[in-house]
Amino acid sequence: MKSSQSPSSLLHLLLLLFLIFSISTINAIKHPSSSSSSSSSSSSCKDTEFIRKSCSTTRYPDLCMQCLSTFASTVHHSHRQLANAALSVSSDRAHAVSSFISSTNLPSHQSGAIKDCIETLADSVDRLRSSMKEMSHMGRAGSQAFSWHLSNVQTWVSAALTDENTCLDELPRRAAADEAGFRAAVRKKVVEVAQVTSNALALVNRI
Repeated sequence: MKSSQSPSSLLHLLLLLFLIFSISTINAIKHPSSSSSSSSSSSSCKDTEFIRKSCSTTRYPDLCMQCLSTFASTVHHSHRQLANAALSVSSDRAHAVSSFISSTNLPSHQSGAIKDCIETLADSVDRLRSSMKEMSHMGRAGSQAFSWHLSNVQTWVSAALTDENTCLDELPRRAAADEAGFRAAVRKKVVEVAQVTSNALALVNRI
């Protein structure tokens, strides 16, 4: 018995099947499986929790979390990567504060102290950047080379923190009424840089 379907009917059927397949494919692309989304979300939460636990061992945990939570997707569960991210944040902030101070017209009677502060911050930035480079040469954990490079990083970050505290000591503690706002703003920024560097050192020590 011959099929009653005409070529035209078969063509319509094929077009209908193609349309259904196309819609299903588009929906799959727009709405990935819930299991995939759940897995990605779970991984992200674990990475963030790792940073939170690591930051809890620092002296300024809230500031630590604020600065480093955005690195969760790249840090994962690596203490070394987290410490490196902390050093990068510290270096960037120290450089930004130094640039901020340098770009301000300073009263002549304060220029000497402020200049000393800028120089010590510049030293701090150099040491932090050197520490980041040293981290890239650390190699396998537990090896003799690893311990030597880690010791260098710890020494340089400690020196950077000392530079930042020295900058604070060199800032004028008294200022005229029209200069008080600037002095307070600078001191606040330098204090935060020192806190971020303190956190970075604590994370380096956990490697």
